[in-house]
Amino acid sequence: MKREDKARVIEELAEKLRGNAVVLVDYKGMNVAQSTQLRARSREAGVEFVVAKNTLAQRAANQAGVKGLDEFLVGPTAIAFAEDPVVGAKLMTDFSDEVESFEVKGGILEGGRVMGAEDVVALSKLPGREQLLAQLLGAIQAPLAGLVTVLNAPARNLAITLNQVAEQKNAQA
Repeated sequence: MKREDKARVIEELAEKLRGNAVVLVDYKGMNVAQSTQLRARSREAGVEFVVAKNTLAQRAANQAGVKGLDEFLVGPTAIAFAEDPVVGAKLMTDFSDEVESFEVKGGILEGGRVMGAEDVVALSKLPGREQLLAQLLGAIQAPLAGLVTVLNAPARNLAITLNQVAEQKNAQA
């Protein structure tokens, strides 16, 4: 690889390391079908899956100001970049459960916080952004629905009372 190409790759990786959540994985032993399947799932989930040389990844991390990746950049390393940290962690952790040779090494949260494999697995068990937003909306909506029910109760009781009065008049007539 030419020096200019290496510099471009380092700059691209550094930019992605600054703005995304990252999961580092060991992909050795994967066959072509498994690799194709992982890349397809990654695209569907909005996760960018990149195989990078460790030296280039280390230089990119240094350029991005991320410290503590040396222990993870040993052996075959691929990097998954995701805007939603839970999505990337969940995808890579699920795939490591399916493929024995595929192993999560660690990760980086936005802001440069380096995590070990255990932290990535714990992150993968959290609900995703969409699910959290739905839960928040439900939490906001529930008290409002209760308020509407309480406010409608007098009108409902009045309607029931008027119906009973009308039935009594009809029965007397």
